[in-house]
Amino acid sequence: MQIAFLGLGKMGSRMASKLVADGHELIVWNRTKETAEEFVAHYPKGSTLATTVEEALSALTGSPKIVWLMLPAGDATEAMITEVMPLLAKGDVLIDGGNARFSDTERRSQMLSEKGILFLGIGVSGGIIAATEGYPMMAGGDKAAYDIIVPLLDTLAKPHGGHDYFGTGGAGHFVKMVHNGIEYGMMQAFAEGFAVLEKSDYHFDLHKISRLWQKGTIVSSFLLDRAEEMLANDTSLASFTGVVTESGEGKWTVEEAKKEGVQTPIIEGSLQYRWETKEDTAKQQSYVSRMLNALRNAFGGHEVKK
Repeated sequence: MQIAFLGLGKMGSRMASKLVADGHELIVWNRTKETAEEFVAHYPKGSTLATTVEEALSALTGSPKIVWLMLPAGDATEAMITEVMPLLAKGDVLIDGGNARFSDTERRSQMLSEKGILFLGIGVSGGIIAATEGYPMMAGGDKAAYDIIVPLLDTLAKPHGGHDYFGTGGAGHFVKMVHNGIEYGMMQAFAEGFAVLEKSDYHFDLHKISRLWQKGTIVSSFLLDRAEEMLANDTSLASFTGVVTESGEGKWTVEEAKKEGVQTPIIEGSLQYRWETKEDTAKQQSYVSRMLNALRNAFGGHEVKK
């Protein structure tokens, strides 16, 4: 398929490279032009550089036009949708693959629907390794748009990822929001557990423990795999002290749970812990924080905020 791909950040560039490698044709744009130039130089077959958003959309020859956004959630995505909207016609497809708040996606879906533009909000997971292992994608919005882009989603899902459609408007981003809320709690439990082991008088080899736990135990998982990788390098995780940041989804999950009357003490507690690391230097130095930051770095390439 031919698409305009706007945004070549950490995740966007990996997704774009996976699409090009599988034979799709990409017109790429990035706010930092040099990043897009480097991408096209690396993938001369299958990618074309656009220096402006208008140029990217004008280069699309097929119908419907398909535009995929991989931009930071919030103002950057809002501004881009405002810029792209007049350049699209009825029946064209616009996709937001960022971590947008589902209510924003719901509003944007209604706005674009009034103009006949098919809109999808797709929550994309999988972290750094998804470029080779496959992306899990949670789609919501116009079902007709989802059906059109299935070949793109199939490519991104190869070989072990997947995709599905969950309903209109912000449904896909709602599912991704809750996924990330659960992730907060799981990460916190791993970090606390390893901190207990690290403080023990037994002087455990934490890397050895993580390797054994990978072998069919109840806690074997994607996150434990990342913990094992980081512990293999340095069991002290000394380079990962600092603030444990949060990107919004955990907070949004807690807020929606309160509206629904659902108690979420584990997710809420893990979120509160991250907030406390902003001011509490003792927490910033703790093994819990070091493990949380190490995990965030391992699966998503997130930098540690000192």
